[in-house]
Amino acid sequence: MLLMASRSASGRRRGRGLKVVVAVLALLSLATVVAVTQSASPTRSFASAHKLTVATWNMCGVRQWGCATTGSRSEKKLQLKRLATRAGARVILLQEACAGDLESARRELGASWHSAFRAYKWRNSTGSTSAVPCAVRGQGAAGFAILSAPALSHVTAVASRQPSVGLQRGILCAQVAAHRIEVCNAHLSPPGSDKAHPGWEYRDDQLKALVATVPKRRTVYGGDLNVDPPGVNNPARWVWPAAPYGTHRECDQSSGSARSGRPTHLSGHKLDYLFTGLPRSGCAVRDTGTSDHRALLLQVRTG
Repeated sequence: MLLMASRSASGRRRGRGLKVVVAVLALLSLATVVAVTQSASPTRSFASAHKLTVATWNMCGVRQWGCATTGSRSEKKLQLKRLATRAGARVILLQEACAGDLESARRELGASWHSAFRAYKWRNSTGSTSAVPCAVRGQGAAGFAILSAPALSHVTAVASRQPSVGLQRGILCAQVAAHRIEVCNAHLSPPGSDKAHPGWEYRDDQLKALVATVPKRRTVYGGDLNVDPPGVNNPARWVWPAAPYGTHRECDQSSGSARSGRPTHLSGHKLDYLFTGLPRSGCAVRDTGTSDHRALLLQVRTG
């Protein structure tokens, strides 16, 4: 089914350009599968704490996507591990991560940590798709992921409308049985993502797909949504469905009627979100110093 042309004014373009290198054939299979890494050792249960901190962070780890000056691989991995240790995040939603860096950080965090990874895909004008390799040998494919201390199960790549030509991002969900919740990580397509149809809007359909897959209450979902909050000054506010900010509350939402939050991008925009139907007990914005996105951390009561 073809998408209609955008009903909104042209959205804000991301500050850094997207220069995608078509993947080598060895990485092609990564574009269509979800890679899940689980520990073989017994996993510590955090259910007794009745609290869980979930973070989302666009690592800007794909060097060729304007990220060459945002920090080295080792610096980014260090900041990722600090989110898990010093900041106390037990589940981390990641965007623009490299598979090799994710696996390295997971191993260094310890045997009890788990991850699920989904590679980005580049679709060309003939309809062929391929994974996008990270620039440095050994980094593997570029993608988005869930890194978790509690075990992950029922990992699912959620179907959503994607550009007909260009970078295809996506939605990845998993269940965290230790807390009886579902988490979903989304990376949405900013305006201009479809190289064949630059005026087509995808975020409205992608948000609908995201909301449709999460339960009403026991969920935490979000990621890099590439859109400002649905306030009156946002011409693209129509892309937002009713559930975010309504049925569910956002990490930095001060009241039921509020539609704002602290900036999470160096441009001064809020692009990163965490929504939940659970009681919120804390929200923080953390500048890692190694990305153009700040990390967002939400603490919820799960008991």
